[in-house]
Amino acid sequence: MIRVIIPHHLRTLAKTGAEVTVEVNGPATQRALLDALEARYPMLRGTIRDYATGQRRAFLRFFVGVEDLSLESPDAPLPEAVAAGKEPFRIIGAIAGG
Repeated sequence: MIRVIIPHHLRTLAKTGAEVTVEVNGPATQRALLDALEARYPMLRGTIRDYATGQRRAFLRFFVGVEDLSLESPDAPLPEAVAAGKEPFRIIGAIAGG
């Protein structure tokens, strides 16, 4: 099971707590993880990734520890600590301001 921490606004939408777990069949990649998350919480479809392109929404970032995975290929393997459930995959809402 992979642990995922989601931002408050998506927790509210999914009616869940801060941390959820999902099971990924096959290689643990961002794409597989997000597919599993959206399958478990269908109301999140289109909120994390664009429906048409499948690309990450501009104001969301993906982190493991302090490592930003937002610009990594969605098909790159996730770090072993995430795949093993030791570290959570964090989805963070970016803060904009000026």
